[in-house]
Amino acid sequence: MADLTVNPFIPGVSFEIYCMIYRQIPRKIIEGIVIVLKSLIIKHFISLAIVFSALSSAAVHALDEDQQKVAYLLARDKAPDGVVFELIGDEDDYLLNALEKVKTYKEQLQKKFPDLDIAVVSHGAEQFNLTKNNQSTAKEAHSHVQQLVASDVPVHVCETHASWRDVTAEDFPDYITVSTTGPAQINQYQELGYILVVIE
Repeated sequence: MADLTVNPFIPGVSFEIYCMIYRQIPRKIIEGIVIVLKSLIIKHFISLAIVFSALSSAAVHALDEDQQKVAYLLARDKAPDGVVFELIGDEDDYLLNALEKVKTYKEQLQKKFPDLDIAVVSHGAEQFNLTKNNQSTAKEAHSHVQQLVASDVPVHVCETHASWRDVTAEDFPDYITVSTTGPAQINQYQELGYILVVIE
């Protein structure tokens, strides 16, 4: 059986001696120690709260801006007049990735707002992957565009930018809508009340 006369907090010191030492400590000192301990506990919880807040903020900012914009639209009770997705990137993997994002966003938005009008305007270097000459090399991207157009989502390219590479409107397939300029086309949609979402 354990010896109850031995203080478990200070090995080797009897409980009576421990109590005697405790009684000799002024009450104000004990109160001061308690206050310090409480302060440390409060600071600890405040620090944890700051850490969790920072982590939450980092999680939000970790999202691409287009993801944040679509999340904002999905949080609304009322549908916007429309959404126009702007594509402006390079000729590498950007176009395919961007179109896959558009497809996902379209499904999410129209699930909540079934009658939402959507349009796509591509006017960066990626638009040259949408020419007839690139239908075989960019087959998947062309397939995405055809699916979008078939679901009443027009996909525009910029004729002005195309002309800088001696590419004409006739060089794009019929399912591509060739606009005079990409920025002007986007402005037209915005004047109709469309919300602009730039795809990163």
